[in-house]
Amino acid sequence: MKLFLRLILQVWFRFRAFNTEVLSAPGPVLLIPNHVSWLDWAFLAALLDDDWKFVTSSTTAGASWLHRKFMVNHRTFPVDPASPYAAKRMAEFLAGGGRLVLFAEGRISLTGVMMKLYDGTGFLLHKTRARVICCHLRGAVRVPFVRHPHWTQWFPTVTAHFTPLLDSPRLEGVSNTVARRRLTQWLRDRMLEQQYQVEMEMGPSHVLAAIAETASKLPGKAVLEDVTLQPLTFRRLMTGVDVLAARWRELLRKTPEGGRVGVLLPNVNAVPVTLLSLWAVGRVPAVLNFSTGIPVMKLCLELAAVKQVITSRAFLEKAKLDLAPLVAAGIELIFLEEVRAGVSGGTKLTRLLANTVSCGGAHRRLTATPDQAAVILFTSGSEGVPKGVELTHRNLLANIRQITAHLDVTDSERFFNAMPLFHSFGLTTCTLFPLVQGFYIFLYPSPLHYRVVPAVIYDKACTVVVGTNTFLNGYARKAHPYDFNSVKFLVAGAEKLQEATANTWARQFGVRILEGYGATECSPVLCANSRVEPRFGSVGRFLPGIEHRLERVEGIEIGGRLQVRGANVMRGYLNADANAKFLEMGGWYDTGDLARVDDDGFVFLLGRLKRFAKISGEMVSLTAVEDAFAGAFPQYGLRCEVAVVAVPCEDKGERLIAVTNEPRITLNDLREVIRAKGLTNLSVPRDLQTVREIPKLGTGKTNHRELMALVQVSPPK
Repeated sequence: MKLFLRLILQVWFRFRAFNTEVLSAPGPVLLIPNHVSWLDWAFLAALLDDDWKFVTSSTTAGASWLHRKFMVNHRTFPVDPASPYAAKRMAEFLAGGGRLVLFAEGRISLTGVMMKLYDGTGFLLHKTRARVICCHLRGAVRVPFVRHPHWTQWFPTVTAHFTPLLDSPRLEGVSNTVARRRLTQWLRDRMLEQQYQVEMEMGPSHVLAAIAETASKLPGKAVLEDVTLQPLTFRRLMTGVDVLAARWRELLRKTPEGGRVGVLLPNVNAVPVTLLSLWAVGRVPAVLNFSTGIPVMKLCLELAAVKQVITSRAFLEKAKLDLAPLVAAGIELIFLEEVRAGVSGGTKLTRLLANTVSCGGAHRRLTATPDQAAVILFTSGSEGVPKGVELTHRNLLANIRQITAHLDVTDSERFFNAMPLFHSFGLTTCTLFPLVQGFYIFLYPSPLHYRVVPAVIYDKACTVVVGTNTFLNGYARKAHPYDFNSVKFLVAGAEKLQEATANTWARQFGVRILEGYGATECSPVLCANSRVEPRFGSVGRFLPGIEHRLERVEGIEIGGRLQVRGANVMRGYLNADANAKFLEMGGWYDTGDLARVDDDGFVFLLGRLKRFAKISGEMVSLTAVEDAFAGAFPQYGLRCEVAVVAVPCEDKGERLIAVTNEPRITLNDLREVIRAKGLTNLSVPRDLQTVREIPKLGTGKTNHRELMALVQVSPPK
C-alpha cells in the first residue's frame, strides 16, 4: 500500500523527500510538519514506518465512514482536543518510546502559511524530553481543494524536507506555563528557519529568475499599477523587460557587463521594468536618491563609478531637477521617452507573443551567480555623507524569503508602495518581495501627499501599507476613518514608531501598527512584529536566518550595541574606509544602534549610539527624549514636532537643545513633560529654538545633519 501511495504521489506531484534517514530514529520522537493541504498526511504516510502514529481529532475520526475506515486501517492516535487529558495521553505514549506525527497548528492553515502553534506541543517537549524532527512540505500549499486564499495547481511539485534530530532546550527554574510558551516558540522558530533554508536551497538564485518563475505560473495576473492607472500583468511586465533589455544592449556600451548604471526615476511602473531589464543584460542599477540634491547625487555617481544614468524628461521637469552639473561631469543621460520611441511595434508584438507562449521562460534560465552584485543603494545620510551599499542577488533573495517565512501574507494581498525605490524598504519589502510572491502592487510617486494617499489606499483596497512614523502621522491628519478599512498589515520602519502615532491609528482607524527594523546594509529587514507574534514597544523578533550579538557599551547598563550576521547582510560598501571596517568584522554588521533583547527574543531599540549625549557622566538617549515629547501637545495638532540635539558644554560635557515647529511651546512646557514621563532632570533641554519646519530626508527621517546647521548655539543659561 505504501509503495502504491508513493507511486501515485510521484506521478501526480513529482514527489521527492530529503533527509529521510532521520525517520528511522527511535522514539520518543515528535515529527512536526507544516499543515497547508488535505494531502499532507499522505505525503508523510508514504515515507514513514508502520509504528509512526498520526495524532488526529477523535471528532474528525468519526465524521464519515471514510474517516472511520481510515482510523481503523491506518496508524492514527485519536485524541479529544477538548479534553484536558489529551496531552497527557500523548505524553504517556512518547514516554514509552512512541513516535508521533503532530500537526502543531491544530488545523489546516487558513492563510496558506504557518499559523499559531498550540502550546500543548511545548508541554509535550517539556514533560517527555522527546526529540523533534521538523518537516517542511514545499509546494503543498498549491494542492487543489484547500480553504486558504493561495492560488493552486492541478499538478504542483511537492517535496518533503526533514531536519536532523533536534533536542529542545532544557528549561530549569521556570514555571510550566513559561516552559510551554518558550518551547512552543523554540519549535516555531525551528520550523520557520527550516522553511527559509529550504527556499534558499531549492529556489532560484537570481532575483529576475525568481520573478520570472512566478510570472510563468501567473502570466495574466495584474501585478503592477501606478498613477497612470494602466496595470501591468506579468506577461506585459516580462515583455517590457525583454524589449528594454534589447535596447540596453545597444545603448549601454559605455558600461561593460557587470558595470553600474544610474537609475533616477520616481515610483512608476517603469522603475521595476528598468531594474529587471538591467539585470537581464548583466548591468547593476545604482538607484539615486533624487531628494538629496544634485551635489550629493554627483558624489554618489562618482563613488559608484557610474557613467550613464537612466531617467525621464517628464520626471526631471516635474521635479525641477537640473542635471547640467552631471552632464558637465561627463555623465550621459538616457531618457526613457527616447528609448521607447526607438522600439518598433513589430518588436513589441514579437516579444509579447514570445511571453504568451512562455512568460519569463528565458529569464528563468539565468546563469548569473547569486553572489554577483544586484543593486547599489545609498544610505540616507541623516548623520553624514551617504555610503554606497552593494547588495547581491543572494542578499535580496535571502531577505525576501526571510520576510515570507515571518509574515502570514497570502496571495490575495495588495501592496501600496509610496516608499521611494531608492530606499531599501521601498525596493525590497514593497516591490521585489511582492513581485517574487506574485502580489499586486500600486506604486505611488510621493509619500508626502497626505490627503491623496489614504484615498488611493481605499480605492485600490490595499491590504499591505509600509510607512515611516512621519508619513503615518501625516496620513492620520487627513484621512477619513474608513480609508484604511482594507488594511491588514500596516508596517512602520526606517524611524522610531512613537506611541502617540500607534495610539492614533488604533483609536481612529482600528489598525494595529506592526513596527519593524532594518538597515540598508541588511537588504533591509532584520526584525518585525507580526500578527502571530506582536509586542508593542518592540520592533519584533529577528527574522529566520539572522544571528545577533550585543556588544557592551560603557555607560549603558542594559543592552548593548547591536551587531548582526546573515545571508541578507551586504557584500560591502563602495566607500573604502567604511568597507575596510566592515570586512574586519568577518561577516558581522555593526548597526550602530543600541538595543536589548528580552527573554522571548523581542528586540527593543534604545536609540542610535550617535544619538546619545553624555551629560555629567551619564548617557542620555536623545531618541527617548523625543519620544517623550511626541504627542505631548495634542492641543497643537498632529503636525507639532519636537526634535532634540546635543551640543558641547564646558560644565557638563554636553547639553540638550530642543527644536520645534510650534512657536507656542515653551521651555517650561518641555520641563513638565519630562517630569510627567518620569525621566531624569538630565533629559530636560536647556534651550528651545523654533524653526518653520523640522528638516526631513526623502524617507521621512529627521535630517539631523541639517537640523544641527539650523541650531543657534549660545552659552548655557
